[in-house]
Amino acid sequence: MKKIKILIFIFLIFPSVCYPDLNLEFEQWKKNFKVLALSKNISEDTFNLAIEDTKYLPNVIKYDRYQPEFYEDTKTYIGKRSNTKKLKKGLELYFQNQELINKVEKEFKVEKELMLALMGIETNFGTYVGKMDILSSLATLSFDKRRSEFFTNELITLLRLIENNKVDYKSLYGSWAGAFGYFQFMPSTINNYAIDYNDNKNIDLKNNIDAFASAANYLSKIGWKSNEPCFYRISLKENIPNKYLNTSAQKIKNKKKLSFFMKYIEKNEFPKNLNLKSKVAIITPDKDIVINADKLEPAYIVFNNYEVILKWNRSLRFSLAVCTLKDRFKNEL
Repeated sequence: MKKIKILIFIFLIFPSVCYPDLNLEFEQWKKNFKVLALSKNISEDTFNLAIEDTKYLPNVIKYDRYQPEFYEDTKTYIGKRSNTKKLKKGLELYFQNQELINKVEKEFKVEKELMLALMGIETNFGTYVGKMDILSSLATLSFDKRRSEFFTNELITLLRLIENNKVDYKSLYGSWAGAFGYFQFMPSTINNYAIDYNDNKNIDLKNNIDAFASAANYLSKIGWKSNEPCFYRISLKENIPNKYLNTSAQKIKNKKKLSFFMKYIEKNEFPKNLNLKSKVAIITPDKDIVINADKLEPAYIVFNNYEVILKWNRSLRFSLAVCTLKDRFKNEL
């Protein structure tokens, strides 16, 4: 008991003994990261310009640990992101930019309804693009151990974009995870898919012209097929083997022809002309998230286009919400 009292006393009087000073550790991390950045052909001038004033942001770690995809049930998640208010706001944006959006749709063969849905869910149609210092956010997440490798690569990519004058480091304010612009592009996505659609020698993803074209280019390049299905809601029979139930977005497994799964489906919302030879998978998105969730409910048959949206954001609910809002726009347009 005496030892416990001594430890409590030390904790109260000298909290730094029990908790490391993360700010000091972060400053040491920056010194180590500089060695890595310079080895990746980032100039010292660019590094100092972009990284010197970055700060450790503890709230970024909190956001990373508590994302809506990790706690909201499917019905709640989709309902919030495909409601009538969002539909009306998206229609207003479309009619204000109809010529541009129609042109992009025709050129890249990506439906306007999909672009509107993604913009609506990502940034509420450009009205909330985030206010976080992206360089500090990425540095914090690179310093953190959970996904350090991924965010280190993103930060190096962003430094390279700054070095090559593709982005202005002073404009880099966005999401806590380092995403930027109306469609929330990560640095690697900007590097690989963003385009200067108005030929003004600058890629501005907070401008509708470059933003819509870049989003459509990205979707087209990662495999979106226009006018093909995304998902359908189903009711499953109890005899379906567990191995066919996908509960994680990391990798969709056990895909089969739709005809194969028909024997396990009690009720569905398939159109009559749906090709039964289509390669599909089954997801039950609440099982790993919601406490005491029904193993078989809700359930969905998902197609290739659904997996394309997973490449945009690895969340079963996100993909469902995007395709749901897309269909709502299609009913109006």
